[in-house]
Amino acid sequence: MPEEELAARVADVLAVDAADFRERAQADAAVIKDAVEEGVFDNPQAIVGLEYEFYAVKADDCALRRVPRRLLELIGFEKELGLHNAEMTTSPQPLNAPGLAAQESEVKARLQTALDVTKSERMRLVSDALWTLPPEGEAAGTYLTDSVERTATAPDGTERAIRIATNMSDSARYHAMANTEQADAAGMRIEAPNVSVQGDTVMPESLITSIQPHYQVAHAPDLPEYFNYALRVAGPLLALGVNSPFFPVDLYDDDATADDILRDAWMEHRISIFETVLNDPTTGDGKVRFPHDLETVDEAIDRVADDDTIVPMPVEPGERFDDQFPHFSRKHGTYWRWVRPVFGGPTRSAANARIEFRPIPAQPTVRDSIAFLAAFAGLMESLTRLEHPVIELDWQLARGNFYAAMVDGLEADLTWITNDGKQTADRLALYEDLLAHAEDGLTNRGLSEEDAAKYLYPLRRRVRQAVTPAGWKREQVRSALDDGADFDEAIATMQRAYVSRQSETLLEGSFADWIGE
Repeated sequence: MPEEELAARVADVLAVDAADFRERAQADAAVIKDAVEEGVFDNPQAIVGLEYEFYAVKADDCALRRVPRRLLELIGFEKELGLHNAEMTTSPQPLNAPGLAAQESEVKARLQTALDVTKSERMRLVSDALWTLPPEGEAAGTYLTDSVERTATAPDGTERAIRIATNMSDSARYHAMANTEQADAAGMRIEAPNVSVQGDTVMPESLITSIQPHYQVAHAPDLPEYFNYALRVAGPLLALGVNSPFFPVDLYDDDATADDILRDAWMEHRISIFETVLNDPTTGDGKVRFPHDLETVDEAIDRVADDDTIVPMPVEPGERFDDQFPHFSRKHGTYWRWVRPVFGGPTRSAANARIEFRPIPAQPTVRDSIAFLAAFAGLMESLTRLEHPVIELDWQLARGNFYAAMVDGLEADLTWITNDGKQTADRLALYEDLLAHAEDGLTNRGLSEEDAAKYLYPLRRRVRQAVTPAGWKREQVRSALDDGADFDEAIATMQRAYVSRQSETLLEGSFADWIGE
């Protein structure tokens, strides 16, 4: 889309009155509350779904590639923030043996098609948390921060300057974030050990990709209980999934040595990137954060409706069920919490209340991604049904677990309460209890013990071997340095080894195949 046309669309977005938008979102919240009370959002059983993000690279050298928009349409993927991104959203399925199998089969079928099509373009989609090799002939810093200013005419006839990120998808919502009066609420920067990047749009966030399991609760008023348990498993599951210890080399401070970077690297920089790009450190907690416990479903609805509005998007009338509360739905798109409640559905019969679990980075293989979906869903089933005592874990400790996992992964000091009510910091005891309950939740939904164990096997191997994808990457870089490579070469060697191993295991193997016995 020409930049002038995109700027005009952004100007239309910016013309929406923020105060009026917020009032309409709050009115929509009342509609949702009434529907919850009527049982509209209840379901006969739990439902699961998955959002799965990828980035594209050149097939020969793993340099980042922009994905042609026509290609995204051809393979049935959706646009994400950066031109190099692509996203798949699975069809919701019941949480049972056929439902989980359907989730995995759909991901594999659609991804296989995408890989076949992109291969003809000498391109490959990669499942990874943070890219490190920029486009050929470009610096990562330039790619992430390059922007232009265009003049657009607002609906009232006034002209204004619009900032457009050069390598961002042509979604007016993304570009509007850098042009609103509330834009100062976003940091638009990256702050991490040995890294400091300042942008003037939210494009630096496009460094990162994730998977996002969804769990639909059967009875909407019970959502807070599931939500509070989800907060307590967030740290331990993140620690198992960490996958982004390194940045593109040119983003590191000039005086940072390889030893400095290896020593200081956090295991999941994706967490800090999302927070520092979208949060202003001078304005309190920020919009991207670890949320507090919920007491009632009404409180969950109010949190979304009352959240600070950065982009009050225009709303078009529609025929879907959730078009009855369109401003609330729009606002939810910028309600950034690491665990967040969702209320929606295309029809009244499909209306649902669900938990969107956002801490997990993109994983090395499909099987690893489905393992996290199965583990999260199993935990939501088992912990709530058995009234597991970890719900008594103090919220501050749960939050501390989350950020400790971000920094140290499986080496983090995490606190847990086991099924017998005892608080422990022992890693093996924590994961034995957590994964046993995940398996219990799956078998309670009709999976055989063998199938439940198969889904969770990739995670059990990580615990047993004490290796995560982030740890694997760190060892690859350290090994290359020991062999005489400089830091640039070591990062490139690691990234190409990651893509090479993934090409062998993405659809049929798992990360367990990478780490051996």
